[in-house]
Amino acid sequence: MRYLHTMVRVRDIDESLRFYCDAFGLEEARRIDNEKGRFTLIFLAAPGDLDAVRKGQAPALELTYNWDPEEYTGGRNFGHLAYEVEDIYATCEKLQKAGVTINRPPRDGHMAFVRSPDNISIELLQKGEALAPREPWASMENTGSW
Repeated sequence: MRYLHTMVRVRDIDESLRFYCDAFGLEEARRIDNEKGRFTLIFLAAPGDLDAVRKGQAPALELTYNWDPEEYTGGRNFGHLAYEVEDIYATCEKLQKAGVTINRPPRDGHMAFVRSPDNISIELLQKGEALAPREPWASMENTGSW
């Protein structure tokens, strides 16, 4: 058995791609438009995993867009996505500059949480050892729940 992907339903492809690709830094690995089923699947990968995802050798994030309008509630009921990052402070700064709210700042240099436009909780974990506390992150309060 091997892990393949995590599927997240999205309401707006453009808004979701701005978040996941432009702000968060994932890259589109492949896309499937299914006219009969009236949906689009977009598979995203972290830059370091892009080739492996395209070869089916690494897990991906699958965004599912249903062409017929639906209202999705309870986005957190599945848990969260988790990504390891090279520099948690730089990642959070980049996201914040893109207009993303840091729901749980990386005060400890190890972990932070943000949310997608569809209310999906995303955990960011520092690669390797935690970084030393750094301002303004060390003194930031939570801006919401994760």
